[in-house]
Amino acid sequence: MALPPNWQNLHIPNSPTFIMGILNVTPDSFSDGGLFIKTDAAVNRALQMTEEGADIIDIGGESTRPGAKPVSPEDELHRVIPVIESIRAYSDICISIDTYKADVAEKAITSGADIINDISGLQFDNRMKDVVCTAGVPVIIMHINGSPRDMQKNPHYDDLMQEMVVYFKERVEFCDLNGIKKENIILDPGIGFGKRRQDNFELLRELDKITNLGFPVLTGPSRKSFIGTTLDLPTEDRLEGTIASVTASILNGAKIVRVHDIKKIKRAVIIADEIRGLA
Repeated sequence: MALPPNWQNLHIPNSPTFIMGILNVTPDSFSDGGLFIKTDAAVNRALQMTEEGADIIDIGGESTRPGAKPVSPEDELHRVIPVIESIRAYSDICISIDTYKADVAEKAITSGADIINDISGLQFDNRMKDVVCTAGVPVIIMHINGSPRDMQKNPHYDDLMQEMVVYFKERVEFCDLNGIKKENIILDPGIGFGKRRQDNFELLRELDKITNLGFPVLTGPSRKSFIGTTLDLPTEDRLEGTIASVTASILNGAKIVRVHDIKKIKRAVIIADEIRGLA
């Protein structure tokens, strides 16, 4: 597997933060939809992000923005497999496949992907657990309230952080019962996925309640609507809010940050790592 150097340190508190670069090969993603549909454009973007400091390239072939409609596995495969194969021909950068479909994940791993990033936490496709177990690859277990189509329709929590902790404990137990190694599990609180504006800020503020579960945590605040709503800014003008959110994530224990603007975020990550005293 082409995992990043020092990947084994992911479980060690005092180790540098990994940067995951977002590569959406979709026509309708909320921020960069349509920009990287062609394989050449997607590969060039992946290589650019690698040069700018990305440790992982996360490739998605279906938009998961609020209200997004699902696409067929065939369409998703048509979008992502040529990109994965082409990137792998030029680079050994770590590749993550952003999908909740077992068929897509399985073929992506065969084509050169190294990590499975499942927004459903292995809940939308019953066969996904078997793919993860058989492949023996790291898996990102995300929290989502509902599905992309309906997750932002009046989401509600009585106790957000407690409910998230219960959810992740249940998902970890599910993984264990299905042969998925604990050292391969990464937790993602799902910023913007079935969360109100204030919920996203609470997640960042109290992220340690999730990191204290003993698993590496990933956060993905990049350009999200809670930033835009708070600052009254369009998607393309949310860099400062993203940097603040990434910094808060790192100071509260996140080990991977998933972002669009690699070069500038990399600078912020270096400083945040220094502040926290990471080696």
